[in-house]
Formats: sequence, C-alpha cells, structure tokens
Amino acid sequence: MSKKTELIPVRLSHLLRHCSVGAIVRGPDYLMTVKDIREWTDRSGKPAGEPIRYVDGVRSALGIKQELREPPVAKALDTGRVEGECVPGQRFPSWMRCPSCGLLHYKPWRGLSQGEKSRCQESDPKKCQNKPQLEQAPWALIHVDGHMADVPWHFLAHPKEGKGAQNQQQCRADWNEPYLRLIDKGASGRKLRCERCNAISDFGDGLQIPFGKTRQQPWIKEDADATDSMATVLEINDARVHAPQTRNALVIPPESRIRKGSVVDRLYSSSPKLKLIEQAKYPLARNSAMNKIASELRCSIPQIEDALKEIGKGYPLYGQNITQGILLENEYQALCDEMPDVADDEDFVTHHHTCSWKAMIVSLAGTKPARIIAAVSQLIAVNRLKEIMVLKGFQRMGGTLVLPDIVGESSWLPALELYGEGVFFSLDEDLLSRWESHPTLSERSSDFQRRFAATGLRFDPEIIVTPRFLLLHTLAHLLIRQLETEAGYPAASLKERIYCTAGKLPMSGILVYVAVPDVVGSLGGLAELATPERFLLLLSSVFDHAEWCSLDPVCSEHGGQGPSLLNRAACHACALIPEPSCAYGNVLLDRTFIKGDVATGMPAFLSRL
Repeated sequence: MSKKTELIPVRLSHLLRHCSVGAIVRGPDYLMTVKDIREWTDRSGKPAGEPIRYVDGVRSALGIKQELREPPVAKALDTGRVEGECVPGQRFPSWMRCPSCGLLHYKPWRGLSQGEKSRCQESDPKKCQNKPQLEQAPWALIHVDGHMADVPWHFLAHPKEGKGAQNQQQCRADWNEPYLRLIDKGASGRKLRCERCNAISDFGDGLQIPFGKTRQQPWIKEDADATDSMATVLEINDARVHAPQTRNALVIPPESRIRKGSVVDRLYSSSPKLKLIEQAKYPLARNSAMNKIASELRCSIPQIEDALKEIGKGYPLYGQNITQGILLENEYQALCDEMPDVADDEDFVTHHHTCSWKAMIVSLAGTKPARIIAAVSQLIAVNRLKEIMVLKGFQRMGGTLVLPDIVGESSWLPALELYGEGVFFSLDEDLLSRWESHPTLSERSSDFQRRFAATGLRFDPEIIVTPRFLLLHTLAHLLIRQLETEAGYPAASLKERIYCTAGKLPMSGILVYVAVPDVVGSLGGLAELATPERFLLLLSSVFDHAEWCSLDPVCSEHGGQGPSLLNRAACHACALIPEPSCAYGNVLLDRTFIKGDVATGMPAFLSRL
C-alpha cells in the first residue's frame, strides 16, 4: 500500500447503493469517486471478491448471465497495513477552493507529504491573509448518458460576450497556477472571475454546456468520443448525480435447503476438484484422484461417490427450470407452501400460523377484529431468509443505465447476501375479487395509471397499477409505520415486498422483512410479531390509522400529491416511509382504497365481507 493511500471505511451494503460505482463518497478529508469493477481486482488482476454460490435460481429469474461476486473486503491492521483488497477510488472533484478568497486550485494535493493539508496559494495578503485549508469545489459536470467530469472552470470564466470577452482568445488555461476565483455574491449568486484577463461570468447550478470530447468518468484515462449534446453543472449532493440500480431476490427452495459444509457442498463449490475427477480417464487415475480429494475434504471415498451422484442428478436445482420474469410468483409459492423437515440453519425457514389465526375468529364474531381475521387468508412467520442484492449499474439525471464495468464486458456483477427475517400475510382472494369489481375503484386507479404512464417511471419487476396493488402497497406502508411505533423497529431498517397479480396465479401478499449483510441476521423479534395475537393487534391498528391522518381532511381529499402527483390520500403524516424501505419510490399510495369514501361511493375493503 502506498504511503499516500487514504482509506475510507464503508459499510458493505453501501457499496451496492450510494457508495457504488460512479458515486461520490465523502471521506474524512476528501471527496472521492468509486472506480468501476474492472479495477476491483487482486494483485494478479483477478476479481478480488468471493463468488456467491447457490444463486442459479436467482440469476435465472432475474435474467442475469454473469457470475455474482461479493465486493472485496479489506481490514486495516494496527500496524497501519491493510489485509485484503480495497475497492479503489479516486479523489474527485479535482478542483479545490479557498473558503476565504474563493481562489480555485487544480489538484493542490500533488507533492504534499502524508498528513499535510492543501492551503490557499494566494500571494496577495490583502486578498487572503490566513491561507486557510482548501475545500473541494462541490460541483461536477453531469451528462444524461452517465458521463461525469470536472467542471471546466476556465471555459466558464471566459464567456463569448460581456466583460473580458476581448481578451479570452489570449488567455489560455493553466492548471499549475491558480488564477480563477469563485466569489459568493449573497442573494445575487456567484461570480467566476479570471484574475489574468478580468473575464467574468455568472455561475450556478443548472448551467448547460457542451460535454465535448472528455473522459466518460474521472478515473478513465482515454477520452470519449466527442458529443455535441449538453451536460449540466450540478452540486455533488444532488440526487441526480448518481442513482444506483439494484435487483433483489429471495433464495428459495431447493437452493435455500443446501447444507453448507456437507461433502456435496464442498465438492460442488470446488471446480478444480471436479475437473480433476473428470480428467481421470482410467480407473487407476480416478482412484488416485478420489483418494487425494477424500484426504483434502476429510471424508471417505463412498461419501465422494454419493456426492458425485447428487451432482450428476442436477444438484442443487435437480432439473428445476427457473423462467425469467416469474421471480415474484416463485417466491410467493415458496412462502405459501409449508415445507416438511425444515432445519433451523437453512436459508429459508417459515412457520405457518394460519390455523391458529383462523381459530381466533370464533371468540371475536361480529367485531372488527373478526372481519380482519376473515380478510387474511394466510399468516406466516419467516424465521430466516436470505436475500440477494445485485448491482445492475447506475444512472445520472435519470438517463442511460451505465453498467458496473462501464463497457459491459465483465463476466461478473457485484452482489451481496443479506440475511434476516420477516412477516408474510396474504389477503382472501374471494373478498378481493368482490371488492375490486366495484366500478369506482377502477375509475380512481385509472387516474393513477394515466399519471404513472405519463412519467415514464419503470420499476423492476414491472407493475400494473390496479386497485389491488394500491391497496396492498398502502397496507404495507402503514404496517411498516406501525412496526416502528409499537415494536421499536426503525422504519428505515424494514423493507416491503409486494406480491400482486389477478391473472392465472392470483397473488395478494405482503412481506415486511429486515435483511442485513451478516449471517446472523436480526434477533428474531420481527418473526415473533407474526404470532396471531400480536399480529392481530398490529393489523387492527393499521386499519384504524388508515381511517384518519393528522392532516385530514386535506390529505384524504387531495387530488394528487407527491412526485408527479402519484399519491392521493398519503402524506408524511400517514403513509410515507423512508426511501430505502419502499420498493416503488414512495409513490402509488392512497388510504382511500382501504377506508373507502362515502362521498364517491368507494367501498371500504373490510365492508365487502
């Protein structure tokens, strides 16, 4: 490790989100941008992250052909050295600014010793007396195709018209000496001035300039092809600078039932051992290979033979075909089906409470809790689950998807294994069918559908905006808020998964879960809330809170609020949750689909029982 190498600790889960490829990350002293996965390698040039095993079903369902690998992990030792491989980054933006006089400096850290701070180089003490530490100029040039570059300060300081324009042809860019000054003018904005020729121009967010022939990303040395399209100057903390795109899927049977550490697991996970057996053409060579492998795995030759038979049968999927695009359907079926002989250390462990749930209706006949029990067809505690999160790429300004390796030639994608638990319940299909057949519901959901189509928003997997979806999505949000209030779970730590179709395989389920990149997962508190008595209290409160918001009647009667007016009776006081918790950008929410509306004749969901 170089003496000038700086280390920034980052959570593993952040490397697939706001600290992923192309993002700007704030360290203790400097801002930096994360390089693409072509440089996430060890010293030999091979991918540094460990491969993720037993995710063939996930890859097939998501339509991913590349191998999935975890990001490389490094650990700082007390000696100052680093054990493992770091995710590489580069300081960006390259320009720093004096907070006192506004003088701009290009890479002033060059030539400094370790620990030495960059300071203002203004020679005139009248303009800058104290020579303060420099701060990185917090702007970047962003292109809708995913490109990012430093702001061309010299170009911006020399306008074609105005003061100083007559000298701009003679004034040439010089990155070795500071001569550009960015001055704050209070309410009138900022001015950019060249100290050599006195050229001056206005500066602010949203400036549109040609991207020109420049590098696609700051760490790429080769220039990109010239483009005449316009790029935008944005502050680096603007949400449009970097938006990661991920896909998530649960690991379900049969892959979730793999017993880690078994002979077949270790043999299947070792391509060199399997290749050694395959290449042994004669009995003597095969016996020698088997003896060697049995010794390495500390098992018997019959165990090796049995493991080879299982692999020959198609271990771990055993010929099961996973069709792309039916990811949620497979998960829904796995959640609803009760599995026999489930071991506690499997990656998908459920406990069905449906019978106990339905049994409570007898003692509560004629009450609102009884109607809630009748509306829920299945109640299941998910004691253990494993979620795979895959980084597809990133976007800038909502434009082109840029792949994690920029060029789209990598044989792998960065991914994470997240462990946790959750609560799953589904609604009664007959009740839903009767309820959603009411014409007023279709009219209201059609308004949502038109607005949604006009925005161009797309979610993966794709959704169809129907009364059923709006009901399930709003219920999920209200449940997450209720879990935060009554169970002490921070809403930002919880996630939703909506299962919704009314076609050949009707689905009407909600999974609320927590998942973290730790094999321990959480401590069991969320799955415990799926016990019938406790869940009934939770769900009763959810339906109660759907009736009223502290901002009513404004919230309930709103014709459209939130991004692109894609919410109606849903606001920060009732149904919105932290952005990481929602799979659909905190839009397509409306409490009216739960509570009904007397004025328009919309039926409440529970009224159709």
